[in-house]
Amino acid sequence: MDNRVKKALGASINKYAEVSAIAAGTFETELIAAFELDVNFMDKVAAFDEVFDSNPKFEELREVYFDLLMVNFFSNDVQKLEDDYLESDEWANIEEETIDRGSELLNLLLYIKECHDEDLDPELGDFLKEFLLVEDDEFQDEFEIYEELISNQQLAESSVEEICKTAPTLNISEEMQELFVPFMTFFLDVEGSAETTKELIQFSGNKSFDVATYILITTINN
Repeated sequence: MDNRVKKALGASINKYAEVSAIAAGTFETELIAAFELDVNFMDKVAAFDEVFDSNPKFEELREVYFDLLMVNFFSNDVQKLEDDYLESDEWANIEEETIDRGSELLNLLLYIKECHDEDLDPELGDFLKEFLLVEDDEFQDEFEIYEELISNQQLAESSVEEICKTAPTLNISEEMQELFVPFMTFFLDVEGSAETTKELIQFSGNKSFDVATYILITTINN
């Protein structure tokens, strides 16, 4: 299992449990075991879903952690497969089967990976224009999904309080509804300081999810 993914998973689960005031129990251990299975991707997905089915208190994290499962596959599992596996019919079928899984968080995690590879600091304008290509006519679906991030980029230079206060007043796409606050907070503070985390707990309308997702993103970034 990719070490960065493992750290992000653990940090995120523990923060979610802490803010929700619930016991994490064996959830982290079970989920890591699913990530580390030496099986094909769809069998791994089945094991991943079984863990969530057995731990309903963590249900709202299922799809963002599915994104982590994908990142782990790209960073770790694919190294054991043939060089052109991601161009194979088998992978095309898997993509088709999982088309409704995960969330837009995957885009941000892949962008962060690219930033690390190229020794760049993550930046909202760069993410939108250079990674998602939202200004390109061919990528108008992305433009619509990320429209409120595009038109409110100044929030990434404001404060956690301002982000949390503004979010409910915006017409955010369904795909970004839950993720707007953690995305914007990440671009406000990509390092993930204790102060930012504390403010997110104070001002967020969806504390547990926002903090757990923010911790996940910043741990991957660091």
